[in-house]
Amino acid sequence: AAALQRLREVFDIEELPPDVLPRKKPPQFMVDLFNKVADANGITRAPGLLQGDVVRSFEDRVHVDHHHFYFDISAMEKGEQMLKAEFRVFKLKRTHHSRRSYVQHFCKVEVYELLESENKPQKKHLIASRLLSLYAEGWEVFNVTQTVSKWVGNSSSNHGFWITTTHVSSSGMEHDVVTFAKSQGALQESRNALLVLFTNSNRRSPVKSGASGVSHDTDVMESSSASVSRRPRAAPAARSPSSPITACHQRELYVDFQAIGWSGWIIYPSGYNAFYCRGSCIFPLGESLNATNHATVQSIVYTLKLSQDVSMPCCVPDELKSLNLLYFDDKQNVVLKNYKDMVATRCGCH
Repeated sequence: AAALQRLREVFDIEELPPDVLPRKKPPQFMVDLFNKVADANGITRAPGLLQGDVVRSFEDRVHVDHHHFYFDISAMEKGEQMLKAEFRVFKLKRTHHSRRSYVQHFCKVEVYELLESENKPQKKHLIASRLLSLYAEGWEVFNVTQTVSKWVGNSSSNHGFWITTTHVSSSGMEHDVVTFAKSQGALQESRNALLVLFTNSNRRSPVKSGASGVSHDTDVMESSSASVSRRPRAAPAARSPSSPITACHQRELYVDFQAIGWSGWIIYPSGYNAFYCRGSCIFPLGESLNATNHATVQSIVYTLKLSQDVSMPCCVPDELKSLNLLYFDDKQNVVLKNYKDMVATRCGCH
């Protein structure tokens, strides 16, 4: 229990989300974003691909009114810094034709912030407007950072968005000429409107100094919960004189989310190889051991027994990469989160 609690702290999970997979499907946009920034194992492809370290998606909660879109953003954590907010709506292809023959194949789309409850849509503030083709179909993305920043600071001011579409021609003005997709069962679920927030979590490392080091021989649960990457200075286990000496090297350490009991809410990956470092750093230290000058001197002093207090240099992660997790939170919103220093990609003597 203590090990699992520690693991939750490493992954910044306060409340374990309910199991919703495979019944609930994540928005395709979030799946595509995960595949863009991470490989199949969740390892970051390249730094700087993601703005911030958290991407939160919220699905529209209004299923009847085609003008009104509302998103419950209460899952935002305290201290989380919002960098960008995108309102994503899917414009449906125009199927019905009015008696008028459109010379201009464009309509004006306006996005408003509702200033009062949905019963009073007349009180609203214009956020964005653009011209769209009447007959094209696809996603439209509106930058709503300023409005959502206000909602984060004062949740009671969040009454949602209101969209209007008008077509102006020589014969007059026509309203509601196009519609945007709403969640209506499985058919429209993949096209449901999204509010996507890019944020910085500003979270600190959950592992504090002062606790004793964790042995490299601990099992997967202990190693992942104590975060091998953040606790590199574990003393090597005592070795009998007859046992062979193995040089410092990288070993596999697979963290299986199904074995932990988290597979019901983690979408990708199903697990990942954290790796760990094991072996001796005895003189002479070859180039493959990526030894620092300090470690080289320490190994010489240790070998020559110039000091009784000096131990052998430690075999520790020399290079660490971040891990990306795509999961359902406890309110069934899909979150993409980046965790620093989770995978030991290289080992060395330090």
